[in-house]
Amino acid sequence: MSGCRGDDGSGEDPGRTSGACGIVLAAGSGTRYGTPKALAVGSDGTPWVRSAVDALLAGGCAPVFVALGAEREAAAALVPVDERVVIVAVPEWARGISASVRTALAAAGETVRAAAVIVPVDTPDLPAAVVARMAEGADVSALRRAVYDGSPGHPVVIGRRHWPAVIAGVAG
Repeated sequence: MSGCRGDDGSGEDPGRTSGACGIVLAAGSGTRYGTPKALAVGSDGTPWVRSAVDALLAGGCAPVFVALGAEREAAAALVPVDERVVIVAVPEWARGISASVRTALAAAGETVRAAAVIVPVDTPDLPAAVVARMAEGADVSALRRAVYDGSPGHPVVIGRRHWPAVIAGVAG
């Protein structure tokens, strides 16, 4: 969206950006967990990655970008097939979560979404209602994080204006 200039100086045209996309961070090897969390399934047999995607979609986020790295092919088989879901390969996944954030936000930058709702794959019980509440009214300047009983949690929301700084800040 380079070249667009909003009245707020953000460089974004407020009339062209709207809504939120979703991002599922699922590229890691799950060293402490013992296997990539993108391959994990809940007690009901539902893959965690499916639960995360479903919560984002049901919460009003689209498209949803799923960042995959370790065991990418096996994990991709667990991602719901939906035209609103995009698998994003994270070639530098071994460098940590920062590689996933950079890669997913870069992919989101190809959309006209005003904000990104970001969740790690290991939040299988995330209700769509929480996603919807976090995404509601999110604009290019949004910075939000969920708080549960006074403790920070997920999802987080990052407005488009902040994406370049976040990408640069997590460069590694």
